[in-house]
Amino acid sequence: MRSGIWLSLVVLMGLAVGGCAGRQDLETPDYEAIYDMPLEEMWPSVREYFTDANLPYREDRGSLVLETEWKQEFGGSKIAGYWHRYMVIGKRETPTKSKLWIIRITKSVNKALALPGRQLDWGASRGLGGPSGDVGSGAPDDASSSVAYGVSVEDDADRFAFPVGENAFYVDSGQGTRDLTMEWRVFRGIMPKLAKKQAVSAEQQVAKAPGAKEAPTFTECGQSILGLKKLAKAGGVLLLGELHGTQEVPRFIAQSVCQLVTAGMPVTVGLELPVENEGRITTFLQSQGGEVDWLKLMEAPFWRSPYPDGRGSEAVANMLEQLRHLRAQGLDVAVFVYDHPKLSGQPREDALTKTVLAQVKAKPERFHLVVSGNVHPRTAKGLPWDKQYKPMGYLLKDQLDDVMALDMAYDSGTAWICAADTQGRKLDCGVKEAKGKDNGDRFFVHRWSSANKDGYHGVFYVGHVTASEPAINKGLGNPDAAPASAP
Repeated sequence: MRSGIWLSLVVLMGLAVGGCAGRQDLETPDYEAIYDMPLEEMWPSVREYFTDANLPYREDRGSLVLETEWKQEFGGSKIAGYWHRYMVIGKRETPTKSKLWIIRITKSVNKALALPGRQLDWGASRGLGGPSGDVGSGAPDDASSSVAYGVSVEDDADRFAFPVGENAFYVDSGQGTRDLTMEWRVFRGIMPKLAKKQAVSAEQQVAKAPGAKEAPTFTECGQSILGLKKLAKAGGVLLLGELHGTQEVPRFIAQSVCQLVTAGMPVTVGLELPVENEGRITTFLQSQGGEVDWLKLMEAPFWRSPYPDGRGSEAVANMLEQLRHLRAQGLDVAVFVYDHPKLSGQPREDALTKTVLAQVKAKPERFHLVVSGNVHPRTAKGLPWDKQYKPMGYLLKDQLDDVMALDMAYDSGTAWICAADTQGRKLDCGVKEAKGKDNGDRFFVHRWSSANKDGYHGVFYVGHVTASEPAINKGLGNPDAAPASAP
């Protein structure tokens, strides 16, 4: 949230370690986890959890508070750019009971932030040279700087290591969020060790891919998407109707998959890309993500469409890399494509439906997250220009038990959109303004009490939207392309 530390309304419910038997729900409870032991006895297990999760920390032993080092979202992948850390505060509920407060903090670099070394004028002896009045920010690609000497040589390492992300430190002031998901993750991680006589373990389970030797006990998946896990069920199909060409929707998908598989739900993602590329994308997802692997992925013709409508964007390519990285760690992630671009109208909807239906019926134990433009997911019959039109969502609803459609909601911004020119003769593709409504800066899912006239059951919200250009414009897959700027 934008206003400092956000505290959700917490229903205080005592949950004794010795009495919490039963299966683990996918959704995070909206009440606090209470440890049935004094804080000093519980705290060593907290230290052990963060050590085992590869989250280095520093600790104020006198007050039972620790703070982790920065952890990269999708850490280890080539595409990330978001960093998080946790402040863990031990609290005494009663003399014999205790709890943890965990605050998630995120950092980013943008025009409102002060880069390391920029707050002070070091003088000619410390800077890299040039008149002081000409010194800009020194950030990569900063048009305000004629050369990158806004920071000193000594500060350069700090500048390149400076994290980026949402809910940032704006002008050196902290923005944090109470993270109940992480509190319960720690609780489930250490509870079995504290209750060795427990008959049924509530330990956090991840969805490990078949044949994987191991899967990580902790993966940084970004800030928890509110309401998402309540909709995830084995055999369920969640249809997302998007505005193509934004950076935020592909990140929403990658975060959703990460958060679900690390909570124990295997996920298959359906993308509205040509079916002819199924083998190419599968090969990339099973690869090591090296330069040759990227080249083979980017050879597909759809990346070079004469009318790039946003489905071949840089953000989509980055999302495929993030999903590949989750698979490489041993998590149970799958992807299929289902578009039939040679067809149009009702025959295309029928073909889309047939492809998605075959995937869902072949793997009924999985949760399917299917993304497309916002006409196809509608579960109501008819469109303004064709009352007999049967969208994919309408056809799937008649053949599957659990189909839900969510429309995209967003704050105003930009998107890469293909629209008819002023004469209506051809499509004009480029960065265009997108009008939305501000509902904060946190991703969430909201389900209505009933479907609307278009057959949507709710919305998924992605905050302020930013255009994502075609991947080939950014040189992805080109070995001669300039490397991405460091955060």
